[in-house]
Amino acid sequence: MSNRLKNQSSPYLLQHAENPVDWYPWGDEALAKARTENKLILVSIGYSACHW
Repeated sequence: MSNRLKNQSSPYLLQHAENPVDWYPWGDEALAKARTENKLILVSIGYSACHW
């Protein structure tokens, strides 16, 4: 499965680049696809941090 997150600069997004989900980074492409297909948008909000 192609994943659009692999070229992102965010450490959080890169952690999910190999997930078996067709993720889109937030932007015009994701919004246009949802609008065209009349689908809801699932937003994953998180951060990347060191536990130390």
